[in-house]
Amino acid sequence: MFGFVVRRLLSSFVVILLASFVVFIIFYLGPSNPAEPVCQAAGGRCTDERREAIEKNMGLDKPVLEAYATFMKGVVAGREVTVGSTAYPCDAPCLGISYATGLPVYEELKKRIVPTVLIAIMGSLVYLVLGVVIGVFAAARRGTMGDRMLVSGSLIVSSVPYYLVCLLAWIYLTQQTSIFPATGYFPITENPFTTIKGLFLPALVLGIATAPTYARFTRGQMVETLGDDYIRTAKAKGLNGRGVMMKHALRAAIVPIVTIFGLDFGALLGGTIFTEFIFDIDGMGRWGLFALRSPLDLPVITATVLVGAFFIVFSNLIVDLVYGFLDPRVRLG
Repeated sequence: MFGFVVRRLLSSFVVILLASFVVFIIFYLGPSNPAEPVCQAAGGRCTDERREAIEKNMGLDKPVLEAYATFMKGVVAGREVTVGSTAYPCDAPCLGISYATGLPVYEELKKRIVPTVLIAIMGSLVYLVLGVVIGVFAAARRGTMGDRMLVSGSLIVSSVPYYLVCLLAWIYLTQQTSIFPATGYFPITENPFTTIKGLFLPALVLGIATAPTYARFTRGQMVETLGDDYIRTAKAKGLNGRGVMMKHALRAAIVPIVTIFGLDFGALLGGTIFTEFIFDIDGMGRWGLFALRSPLDLPVITATVLVGAFFIVFSNLIVDLVYGFLDPRVRLG
């Protein structure tokens, strides 16, 4: 098992390095010139000579590998970043300097990652528990009226665009009726209870909107598992229906559910754009969305993509390790 963990850690590290290289090329050496927004924001006429001078100051005239090595050196040991004609000290881990604020991207990232992580954890708990419970209930009563109503209801909820669900919830549950308190992120270090109140509705909407997907998937996996030979053997030995469902069928069906949960949770940690934008939460998704506006804040965009890639790789690593505890067939050493 130890060797498996080491191999997975090394492969995850390689994947993150490759992802960082691809992101670096796309956003810094792609069709969008990073010097252009800096040149436009500096005021005055952006001439070719001025643009070339900015590119030289920012190191954009260097070869690809040299520029990437400089970027990675900043991540590990820090570096001095030049934006336009101004040099900024950037301590490790240096992800660049924001064009919009002139502040280190990592410092701004630390403030915005907390609400995103809290929404992801709260929302994922809602849709995982709710979706699995509904799916197990529907599978246990497959073919009945209750099963058909649950499946139909999940399809109806899934057919409504998520941004519309968020918008309607915000309008009718906080603005017009005040059923829920005002949403937003309030620092957890000041008052954790206020923080949970401000994020409760966004997390609940996220969970309810995603739960039907898990309900249908859980139902499909449970129905397939209940038809296996060992389930019939367990029933023939006299085990009660609840014991067969929970101890045997659910444990076997939960493995693929953990897979999609790990991917979804990693994606949520990268930023819940619609949730944060509509409910006015200054998280990573909203931050990255604003960075796409003109002028492009490429260091911020790069940082959000890299962090999102890291979370997805990390989630996959955790899922692989959890497999051994859920299914003895994949247990190693």
